[in-house]
Amino acid sequence: MAERILVAEDKENLCRLIETTLSEAGYDVVIALGGDAAIQELAKGPFDLVVSDMRMPGASGAQVFREARAKSYQPDVILMTAFADAREAVQMMKEGAADYIVKDNILDEIPVRVRQALEHRKLRRETTVLKGRIESLREQIKLHHFDTVIGSGRAMQEARSLAERVAVTDANVLLLGESGTGKEVFAQAIHAASRRAEAPFVAVNCGALPETLLESELFGHERGAFTGAIRTKPGRFEVAEGGTVFLDEIAELAQSTQVKLLRVLQDRTYVRVGGEEMRRADVRILAATNRNLEEMIQQGKFREDLFYRLNVFPIRLCPLRERREDISALVEHFLVLQERSMTGISPDALDYMKAYDYPGNIRELQNLIERACILAGAERIERHHLPLERSRVTGDPGDLLALGLSLEQFENRMIREALDRAQGNKTKAAGLLGISRRALYSRMESHGIPLGGAEPEGSEDLSPA
Repeated sequence: MAERILVAEDKENLCRLIETTLSEAGYDVVIALGGDAAIQELAKGPFDLVVSDMRMPGASGAQVFREARAKSYQPDVILMTAFADAREAVQMMKEGAADYIVKDNILDEIPVRVRQALEHRKLRRETTVLKGRIESLREQIKLHHFDTVIGSGRAMQEARSLAERVAVTDANVLLLGESGTGKEVFAQAIHAASRRAEAPFVAVNCGALPETLLESELFGHERGAFTGAIRTKPGRFEVAEGGTVFLDEIAELAQSTQVKLLRVLQDRTYVRVGGEEMRRADVRILAATNRNLEEMIQQGKFREDLFYRLNVFPIRLCPLRERREDISALVEHFLVLQERSMTGISPDALDYMKAYDYPGNIRELQNLIERACILAGAERIERHHLPLERSRVTGDPGDLLALGLSLEQFENRMIREALDRAQGNKTKAAGLLGISRRALYSRMESHGIPLGGAEPEGSEDLSPA
């Protein structure tokens, strides 16, 4: 369909010549002899382009331009002017006119200028359509990012819904839940669905580094700031500029580091260790913990003002034992990662897995599936491929009390068992127990368990420390 052009010129001969020139170029042309007539034609519209003289009886070219731009279909406007009127035409271009033509060479120039204006208009429209499609795809991608969050139960759907809502904002999020419940998976999904998705996602385990190194890890350090600082090193906040910093095990931060993190949250500024320059931190902060921060506040171990800065939008993730309806879907997902399907596990083995309490939550389930696949080889996974203790499967407290152990003795034995299962790996053992590595070290010390590893069962008195 030919583009529709309105030509407004009070001199009829010139108006007819322009009409003929543009019609021969393939355009649908309507003429208006004067500004008032042009405004009437604009009301009938729509037009793709208006070519208007600047000086006409009645409404001027400037009035025609403004009337045209006020229409919902927003035609582009080219102004025709004598050389003396060029300054006014230039002013109209600043306000949005597409172009202007000096009348001396009007018939030679107008086909070229009209074609250029209409091509630019077409490109703008295509760009607008593409932007709309891109935004639509982005919205779809945001939803797809949460496909990594597996679970159809009510608890998981509520948590996912909250995460999807907060993802599009820049609010701080506090993810709460036991170790292994998927807090980092949620953090990554929130980042991927945010406006910061194209910038870095930087995770920091606050419980994995000693206090002396954590501050440098977060904020960076200058050369010579301490022994071994042989060069300037940017911190995680600097690396994540424009993106997201995920602070896992936030409860393990020392008081001195809590103060500096509070400054970042309040003022978005920080200083490198050993430096003086105040740096800006354009990052979003997501934090996670398996501890009760409000109890820690009462104990004087966590700053109340920091808690309220972090706790803008809390999301609680339930332990796996409280959403057993999701175990089948998780098992299927982890089997796919091992290049297997649900047909590769017996119903008896699956039922047995559903009855287990999973103190290490989803992380423990994933490890269990991986181990079972190794043991089963090419065969189907059966009950005997799952090294789960009956007392931990049933969850019956009577089985524990029958052993005649005190609470302290039981904790001692649980720590030893976790260390044994993790083959001395403290991080894995802490995950199995649902506590942080730092908390594990503290409890090992209180029970007299060597930090280098657990001593053989029976080598030490199990009475309370």
